[in-house]
Amino acid sequence: MQSKITKISILALALGMLGGCAAPAVDNGVAEAALAKAQDAYNLATDARQMASEASYAAEQAQNTADSAMECCNQNSQKLDRMFEKAMMK
Repeated sequence: MQSKITKISILALALGMLGGCAAPAVDNGVAEAALAKAQDAYNLATDARQMASEASYAAEQAQNTADSAMECCNQNSQKLDRMFEKAMMK
């Protein structure tokens, strides 16, 4: 009796393992569509990164221009202050 139960258990285990190892059918259309969408997303991300890099460069140039303008403004302000001080001393 125990031998019969052991044999049935081994058979059930073997069938269960074989059933679990069977690979499901793969739908290549779905996989190809997913791959195409992933490629599109990668291309969009690459384009966005390029645009961000260009925007960063433009912002850096704008900051440099603003810094130069501020320096010029400060120099003009100092010149005016000196001229005003000279005029007040006369």
